[in-house]
Amino acid sequence: QVAIKKMMIQEEMCEELAVNEIVVMRDNRNPNIVTYLDSYLVGAEVWLAMEFMDGGTLCDVLRAVYLEEGQIGAVCRE
Repeated sequence: QVAIKKMMIQEEMCEELAVNEIVVMRDNRNPNIVTYLDSYLVGAEVWLAMEFMDGGTLCDVLRAVYLEEGQIGAVCRE
């Protein structure tokens, strides 16, 4: 299983942001960060193939769970 992140490429700035995200994900491997697998240009979208993480995005988790300050610090440190 993989996760696909779809990014619209409509403006030059969006293209630059997509390229930066791909480069950062490709060049920075860490066991605490989702692994980048590949990217594809599909029409006016860039699709990023990434490791599938069951449970949703970090934003989804943070909306559903209350964290104490120390726990937030631990997440940020990792």
